[in-house]
Amino acid sequence: MSEQEGITIKKAENFSEWYYEVLQKAELVDIRFNVKGFDVYMPTAVKVLREMEKLFIDELESRAHMPVMFPIIIPESNLKKEEEHIKGFSVEAFWITHAGKSKLDERLALRPTSETAMYPLYSLWLRSHTQLPMKFYQQGRVWRYETKMTRPLIRPREFKWFEAHCAQASEKEALKQVAEDTEIFEKVVRDYFSIPFIHLQKPSWDKFAGGENTFAFETVLPDGKILQIGTTHYLGQKFSKAFDVKYTDKDGKKKYVYQTCFGPGVSRILGAMVSIHGDDKGLIVPPTVAPVQIVIIPVFTKDTEVVVMKKAGELLGSLAEKGFRVDLDDRTQFRPGFKFHEAELKGVPIRIEIGPRDVEKGEVTIVRRDFLERISIPQEKVEEQVLEIMDSIGAQLLKRANIHLKIQDAKSIDEIRKKLKDGGFIRIDFCMNEKCDDELKIKTGTEVRGTLFGKKEKVGTKCAICGTKAKEKAYIGISY
Repeated sequence: MSEQEGITIKKAENFSEWYYEVLQKAELVDIRFNVKGFDVYMPTAVKVLREMEKLFIDELESRAHMPVMFPIIIPESNLKKEEEHIKGFSVEAFWITHAGKSKLDERLALRPTSETAMYPLYSLWLRSHTQLPMKFYQQGRVWRYETKMTRPLIRPREFKWFEAHCAQASEKEALKQVAEDTEIFEKVVRDYFSIPFIHLQKPSWDKFAGGENTFAFETVLPDGKILQIGTTHYLGQKFSKAFDVKYTDKDGKKKYVYQTCFGPGVSRILGAMVSIHGDDKGLIVPPTVAPVQIVIIPVFTKDTEVVVMKKAGELLGSLAEKGFRVDLDDRTQFRPGFKFHEAELKGVPIRIEIGPRDVEKGEVTIVRRDFLERISIPQEKVEEQVLEIMDSIGAQLLKRANIHLKIQDAKSIDEIRKKLKDGGFIRIDFCMNEKCDDELKIKTGTEVRGTLFGKKEKVGTKCAICGTKAKEKAYIGISY
């Protein structure tokens, strides 16, 4: 692979341009579709997303969530039923006004989120307390007219996600579901994808439109900016009262349910994965979601082709039999060096090279993608070593990624400005007044992202912005 075919921009020197080059050359996204914010997912992205989605599905369904598929259109009358919700989403919605040449009697919104699509049906489906908790999820796409600068995967106008919508009998059970959502996100995103994040409760002025509380999962990209990669919302009874979602309790009384919704932003998580794990050679894909976990690349001359290919085929069969996602790159039109660089560009976790000398010695050469370290091992120990290396790669990627998840403390506007150059989160004593957040945006370009979920932190006496009494430790930063 020539230098021009590989990655030509250094990640540390120009993260933004590096990101676009990796998306293009690793066959993740093509941005040339002629509607702004709508991008084409290419083979590598689609295959990685499939593996990511499998892990979310396994976790959701192991916890009794059942899959559904709702239409992508929502009547405007549905959106209007919850007053805060329509205010929050009407300006972001894509509206359908005509069918053919005929003007529709009612505008239809392309799904920005599915509460107002699903809950009218919940009111028909739910009857008895014996049906609770009611837990459904769907995977698909949502559409929002993003007014900020669009960026593939990170801030598009069409994106892939999951949304799980649950109905419970009490507030206590609903908050228990929020905790379960957190467990799912931690297991899948941190443990499987090696992406660290902090979990924040959003301030009242930045919560989900129509919800009681919003809890966000937020990570830091290499340029120091913050990216929200998922949310879970406690909706209380606002939507159940708007859509008449009731159940009959043990005593025969009708009661409104308490609701939650959980939204892992799958395409955003992929954007974070590319950004955080990738290097100057291209992608680094965690083994858990790599479409090809191992690529075998035979290296031979005309005289040694038969014996090398025979051994490579045997290795392919034994690894595939053990359940590894493995590929034998037997293309003859490309030299081994090209294949090595292509595997690195696309982030294949493990490369196995086998040549005539390896066959003679009964060895193979293994190259791990994170360190690009080469080791020779006996052929009979390949499976054992591959398992160890995959576990090690996941742990090392998380260790590296944690370096970006910076949290600094500041006590004044001046300190905030000084520490901004290092990126990440800045923690301040804060009065929890929206006017101070507005001032923060004007003077520093940062905004309040929230307070730490599930932990009460010791608070200083004065708000770092206005000097009045501080109420919480707030996390601020520059976000996408």
